[in-house]
Amino acid sequence: MNSRPTSFDELDRKILTALMANARTSFAEIGTAVGLSSTAVKRRVDRLRETGVITGFTATVKPSALGWSTEAYVEVYCEGAAPPRRLAEVVRNHPEITAAMTVTGGADALLHVRARDVDHFEEVLERIRVEPFIRKTISVMVLSHLLPESPEAGASQPAPTEPAQDAADMRRPA
Repeated sequence: MNSRPTSFDELDRKILTALMANARTSFAEIGTAVGLSSTAVKRRVDRLRETGVITGFTATVKPSALGWSTEAYVEVYCEGAAPPRRLAEVVRNHPEITAAMTVTGGADALLHVRARDVDHFEEVLERIRVEPFIRKTISVMVLSHLLPESPEAGASQPAPTEPAQDAADMRRPA
């Protein structure tokens, strides 16, 4: 995949908008909407994928349908400077962590956690806290989504059936 910046025009933006609204929209439907043939749309989508503008296609699923009924954001504070690579290794071992990023401010990282229930969330939090370089965590439980159509309101992987299950089995490519 090419990592150089790519330029795209207004037609590319319209194609991206259509795909972001519904990735299952056919090239013919998009072509009709933007004034191109389906072949021309496919060529543009292929180019956008090759240049890394489009990074994948996924389904957004209602979390509760998969057993996720509890959701929280966890701020992680580390002893000293924990390199992002080490933090990434840790979060990959917890399939309940659906997103993780390093952040500015007081915390070193922010984790998005989905769990079956509060007891399961507490167990996940305890597993995170045993890492030797984690000094403390601060959790914020999600009560409701104000933008229910946002990607954050959906799930991209099923809820884990057992906490000890291999994390690699739970991950699905985006």
